[in-house]
Amino acid sequence: MKITIGHLYPDLLNLYGDRGNIQCLMKRCRWRGIEAETIAFELGDPIDFSGLDIVLLGGGSDREQMLVCQKLREIRGAFKEYVESEGVVIAICGGYQLLGKYYHTDQGSMEGLDLVDIYTEQGEGRLISNIVLQSDLFEMPVVGFENHGGRTFINQNRPLGKVLYGAGNDGTSGYEGVVYKNVIGTYLHGPLLPKNPQLADWLIRRALEKKYHQEVELEPLDDSQEMEANAYIYHRFVK
Repeated sequence: MKITIGHLYPDLLNLYGDRGNIQCLMKRCRWRGIEAETIAFELGDPIDFSGLDIVLLGGGSDREQMLVCQKLREIRGAFKEYVESEGVVIAICGGYQLLGKYYHTDQGSMEGLDLVDIYTEQGEGRLISNIVLQSDLFEMPVVGFENHGGRTFINQNRPLGKVLYGAGNDGTSGYEGVVYKNVIGTYLHGPLLPKNPQLADWLIRRALEKKYHQEVELEPLDDSQEMEANAYIYHRFVK
């Protein structure tokens, strides 16, 4: 088995340690004997989504998001087709905002990719905190760090999790992130996946099942250190 990961525009969207997420996915595949490669795409590169099994869209400043969004709109149709055909996407912070219809800021409005029925509006002040979620996708809590001025509204879509500590999507709804088909959008970074191996494995398993058209049971790994760190964060901020 083999997985190909597409890292979109890491030169512009790597504000929150997203290369750590790539390294986590690669390692967890290779530890299981699954071949894995990452293709980094710069702004001028053509992207063939049919050759990708996981797409990572990271975080950047508003200016960098604008540059990326202008480019991505040129291939929005192909990206949309990839998403609707169960392609696996992990979009973090700025990348999460780009998934939606638009992002309204004091400096103007940024048209999104409209891949998921969500939208973002700039709020007063930034939401900065450690954050802990309870997600029905995983047994372990999901932990991370958030730092965002946008408030994202996910309409009728499924959230990634319920906020146990922190602000989440908008600071008021009590929920964080979005799950649509095999797409996860979230404000959690730091990076996200090394802190949450269960989420990394969810992406890997979904990618393998789509590619090989069969149910996949991943070989368990020794995640004792990750579980200990996760439990420490949970008990520090929740109980």
